[in-house]
Order: sequence, then structure tokens, then C-alpha cells
Amino acid sequence: MSRPNKPRIVCGLPEYQMFGPKGRKANQLEKVVLLIDEYEVIRLIDHLKMNQEEAATMLGVARTTVQRIYTIARSKIADAIVSGKILMIEGGDYILCEDDCKECLEPLRRHRRHHFGGKQ
Repeated sequence: MSRPNKPRIVCGLPEYQMFGPKGRKANQLEKVVLLIDEYEVIRLIDHLKMNQEEAATMLGVARTTVQRIYTIARSKIADAIVSGKILMIEGGDYILCEDDCKECLEPLRRHRRHHFGGKQ
């Protein structure tokens, strides 16, 4: 029996939840579901340029978990783009952060100052 998933901490829900090819009706296309935690990993690593260790800190999970989620998420996004499918962002096992994102990111900023010696 496998261990139950640990809920991931997500700073916020995506502003847009559906993407797809232009000129086709959504009900005529296959759908790929990107879970909220998968979206959050893509946002942290590809958009905010965090490394996997930093993303793991933000999500409250192990780095290996982030690596697994990242691989799955990129595969789903590639499938949607290459195969012309609708990409839906919804569902998953997550907890919304209750703090303002600036406060949510503060522990990471402190870690960066201490670990890298940089000023912010």
C-alpha cells in the first residue's frame, strides 16, 4: 500500500484555467488536466527561476517530489501543445497559502541571503 500524498502548499490559483488551440471548439478536443500543484511547480521553476530545492521549500515537500511533479507537468504541457489538446488547470491535493505572497516568499529570501550571501 502506498503512502498518501502530502498536500502541497500553493501560493495562489492560476488566473487562467484553460488553454487550447485557436479556431477549434473546446468540446471537440481532447483535454489534458494539469493539477494545481503541477502548475505551481512550473510557475516556481520556469517562471520565477527557482531551483528544485527552493521550489520544494515553498511547496513543503521533498526535492525529489518536486522533480517528479515537474517531469509529469512538462510532459502534460508538451502533450497539449504538440497534440493540439485543451490544457485544463484544476484539481489535485494542495493547500492554499493563507499569507500574502510577499510574506509567503520571505523564508526563501532569508534562505537565499544566508546561503548565497547576497543582499536583497
